[in-house]
Amino acid sequence: MKKILLPIILISSYISAQAPAGYYDGTAGLTGYALKTKVHEIISKKNINWHYDDLPGFYNQTDLDWYYDGHTQANNSTILLDIYSENPTGPDAYEYTSANLISSTGGEGEGYNREHAVPQSTFNSSYPMFSDLHFVIPTDAKINQLRNNYPYGVGNSTIHHTFTNTSKIANSAIPNYAYTNRVYEPIDEFKGDVARMLLYFVVRYENKLPSFNYSTNINPAIDRSALDGTAERAFDAPYIAMLLQWHQQDPVTSRETNRNNAVFAIQKNRNPFIDNPQWVNEIWSQTPDAIVPQAPLNVTAGQTGAYFTTLSWSPSTSSDVIGYNIYQNGVFLSSTKSTTLVVDHLNPSSSYTYTVKSYDNGYLNSSDSNSVAVNTLASDGFAKDLFISKYIEGTSDNKAIEITNKTGHPVDLKDYKLSVQAYGNSNYYFPAGFEMEGMIQNNEKIVILNPRSNLICFNMEQARFVTAAPQLAYDGDKYYELRYKSTTVDALGIKNQSNASTLKDVSLYRKNSVNQPSGSFNSTEWDIYPVDYCQDLGGTLSTSELITSVNKEFKIYPNPVYENIYVSGETEKIQTAQILDFSGKVIYMEKDPFRNKKNISVQGIPVGVYLLRLDDKVQQFIKK
Repeated sequence: MKKILLPIILISSYISAQAPAGYYDGTAGLTGYALKTKVHEIISKKNINWHYDDLPGFYNQTDLDWYYDGHTQANNSTILLDIYSENPTGPDAYEYTSANLISSTGGEGEGYNREHAVPQSTFNSSYPMFSDLHFVIPTDAKINQLRNNYPYGVGNSTIHHTFTNTSKIANSAIPNYAYTNRVYEPIDEFKGDVARMLLYFVVRYENKLPSFNYSTNINPAIDRSALDGTAERAFDAPYIAMLLQWHQQDPVTSRETNRNNAVFAIQKNRNPFIDNPQWVNEIWSQTPDAIVPQAPLNVTAGQTGAYFTTLSWSPSTSSDVIGYNIYQNGVFLSSTKSTTLVVDHLNPSSSYTYTVKSYDNGYLNSSDSNSVAVNTLASDGFAKDLFISKYIEGTSDNKAIEITNKTGHPVDLKDYKLSVQAYGNSNYYFPAGFEMEGMIQNNEKIVILNPRSNLICFNMEQARFVTAAPQLAYDGDKYYELRYKSTTVDALGIKNQSNASTLKDVSLYRKNSVNQPSGSFNSTEWDIYPVDYCQDLGGTLSTSELITSVNKEFKIYPNPVYENIYVSGETEKIQTAQILDFSGKVIYMEKDPFRNKKNISVQGIPVGVYLLRLDDKVQQFIKK
């Protein structure tokens, strides 16, 4: 039995009411890759990244079948919708509940897997990609197994497998595409769903795409990912054309909208192409010209230390330029959309030469800019790299890691990851890491927090990253690393052994006198605190700093106070109110405290002297 899924009408100025007000602020007037980058910034901010093992439980919220075979929200609370096996015109050959998860199978209908629409080999099974619900879906285990790492695509008459709902694995017939090996072709009912999942992926992880495994380089004509290694376009042009066709022929349905809302409730980001289907064409329907862009001008080197230098240049005068490629000693180094770049991980007392090329939306490169020579210093007063400054191994899921930047410059986190060593099958090994992203400013501290944490002095709103990946679900006896690419930057514990005597049931704080990372752990660099200790985590102010930072922008009254403390001033934008005692302990916290009122109740707080903290502003008060 088929239930009609109503398509969402495409209106160019329409913003879906399903997205929270203001969620897509800043996108108005943007098109092309500038729009893609802005959307990337929006949907990448403050996600909650869960563990891979959490997904089956979440599928009961995101992937129940309320649309086919007579299933509705009212009568189905167990059956999952599997787009690999769903038959929209008749009864399904088999159905699953979330309890039917299996690891391997001999045939269709025996159980389901968690299927990565973008194969996990693309990103080395790393978090947060590994457990991103927007593209990790429940599908029949046998079809998943046979799909292997083959891309989605249009198949020709050389068919290798046909499945119960007529989806198939066949040789590629994607028009104008060099890839001729096998593809998995879903049925027409779900081709748009698949296209929008893939397009979500390349927006969400835009800055990481060039580092992903987009080609095996064995025989690219027959063994290749659909990704093309670029951050902006992301896919090979013929593949993009196919995805755009699938997107247009199979519009957004109520199923996708409901799933998008459910995933947003769980991990706090959205698939923008379900909310705004018109953006697919606005981003990718571009016609590049064949004119090589003008080179950037006036490349200069600014602040230079022992391990870094800062480059800047005047932009290209060509209007279709979307970025710049930087070359170090004639070898490609990095790309940026900006006209500045901090080059780090240099060697002291060394000489380097830099040139820059602009590239346009057709990926044509300009000629070289002028060349600039850089001589790094023998030493400086900065840290040579980021370092772990706090380690919380608390009760249950009270896990947190603080990272500090004292390098003298902003650091791009896209090549940094956390790795924790595990033990199994009589061997020590490193599960796939948790990869970070975004920028950390000089002298900034960021915190990575477990989403199930219940620390009394730190919460998810304050954390930069929130993840239940193994790197934040560790037992306190595991060796721990901060890595840059494949290199160990900083370490906690001793590799290839249990560290229970050092790391278990403690909070470790780097001593203030230590300002450099170390690839080998030295316990004398750390102060030891009890389990769940978290004062000053994330650079929150110490009690003495709080007292000296009393703010005059807000007035509180009455003071002393008995029941309710009132705040005058522009309070509407305050996100968090905290009441702290003079040990620095947070004893009360409220989010959006002044959304509908001007007061904070203190009735349950014992008599004493306290600090009221409104975001980063502080006032002292007396409770009577």
